[in-house]
Amino acid sequence: MLVLRPVELTDLPELQRLARESLVGVTSLPDDTERLRRRIVDSGASFENDVQGNGPENYFFVLEDPSTRRLAGCSEILATAGFNEPFYSLRNRHFTSASRELNIEHGVPALSLCHDLSGHTLLRGFHIDAALVRTPASELLSRARLLFIAAHSRRFADTVITEIVGFSDDEGGSPFWDALGKHFFDLPYAEAERLCGLESRTFLAELMPQYPIYVPMLPQAAQDCIGRIHPDGQDAFDILQREGFETNNYIDLFDGGPTLYARTSNIRSIAQTQAGVAHSGLAIDARGSYLVSNDSLKDYRAIVADLDYRPGQPVTLDARMCAALKVTQGSPIRLIAL
Repeated sequence: MLVLRPVELTDLPELQRLARESLVGVTSLPDDTERLRRRIVDSGASFENDVQGNGPENYFFVLEDPSTRRLAGCSEILATAGFNEPFYSLRNRHFTSASRELNIEHGVPALSLCHDLSGHTLLRGFHIDAALVRTPASELLSRARLLFIAAHSRRFADTVITEIVGFSDDEGGSPFWDALGKHFFDLPYAEAERLCGLESRTFLAELMPQYPIYVPMLPQAAQDCIGRIHPDGQDAFDILQREGFETNNYIDLFDGGPTLYARTSNIRSIAQTQAGVAHSGLAIDARGSYLVSNDSLKDYRAIVADLDYRPGQPVTLDARMCAALKVTQGSPIRLIAL
């Protein structure tokens, strides 16, 4: 059984392994010991903080096999993108020009540097072992964050966004970056993403062109990358799309990957989550698979379980499930079908 829980300092060696295996573009998971250590400490403080609104808190979760202590993945929630510094992206929209004399009106798509998405809650840092892609474990790693938001809604914004990693080739090159960002930094795509993970995207964004970039002037290979998902990012995209997230007019300023957006109250795992109480039992006549979580803050836990769930009645969990969730008889839990 895999369990999602908050990260701990003892996870650092395993987290470094995940960072080395993660996809280029997952900048919130840098392969740097001190940065990861700081990320863990900051997350621990976020779970401890008594807050009444969305602030700079970052909630870092890991997916663990308790029997081996091996981590199978990780994911995060940043309560407020752009709280301490602007959260930069590229806005993709049409600019219209017209001539009365020629009776011509023409729209041209253009990319503009902006920080419109500052203030939204941001899902980031999603990484899972390749063998678990498109399995219930992948759903757990992504969607259990949403159950956490449902249980502690005051800590988060009314809207949630996430950036999906854009296309890069097998050698780690990005046609979008090569056509745009590389001209201003003279850095390969992978190195720019690494620097973004180690420092911040602000100093990089400040060197980007401040005027609109007309899309038709970019090479066709770069145009084809706008809104294109890296194949290894498709699972993360599909899970959140099923949750009700939609693409918008914003893309990542490094690789052109799409941004997903949703009103918090409309997200499936938040709007349709069922609250219940735990009942410790021996045998379960399972009728379906569910994501199940406790309602704790710093002791938050979530699992996938086969249950006989009946609305309005206690939820029977066996001893192993109760131990994994850190719940006892009568403890509040929440669940939603896979």
